[in-house]
Amino acid sequence: MANLTAKTAFDGLLPIAKGDVTLSEITFDAITWVAPYQGKAAAVSKALDKQIAAVFPDPNRTTGSGDARAVWTGPGQAFVLGKPLKPITGAAMADQTSAWAACALEGDHAAEVLARLVPIDLRDDTFAVGHAARTVLGHMNCVLMRTGAARYEIMVFRSMASTCAHEIARAMRMVVARADA
Repeated sequence: MANLTAKTAFDGLLPIAKGDVTLSEITFDAITWVAPYQGKAAAVSKALDKQIAAVFPDPNRTTGSGDARAVWTGPGQAFVLGKPLKPITGAAMADQTSAWAACALEGDHAAEVLARLVPIDLRDDTFAVGHAARTVLGHMNCVLMRTGAARYEIMVFRSMASTCAHEIARAMRMVVARADA
């Protein structure tokens, strides 16, 4: 009988470092999609706060700390990243853990790297720490979060992990080449 070996989405692909920018994999114990039923948003937010110390996020925002966060992913929906959630009355919920791959891009030139790939304004006064966007990275759908002054977290569909790593690495090389010129 063959033994199965668990592999992460970016196994063997990350980390990548170019210049002062590093791309590394992030794993979460659970990624849970949460969508409050009509009229239940306040109760769901209170239940999330009780479970993970993070309220349901406003549009384009994140709440919580690094190991337990709620991330806006669209109108009336969010991903909860971290530990598995207990059922919440008044909300539709679905486990998304195996569907998504997550990575962190960090370094002084991280925004320059991302600017080559995403069609949103990444300036500090527009996309500040705690902001999130459902956007595209190259040609892939993604969830982009700003989690530090020079740190961004990116979630793509698991099937796109290799393409994500390739595209970001290519942009990293371009930024480094420009800096060396």
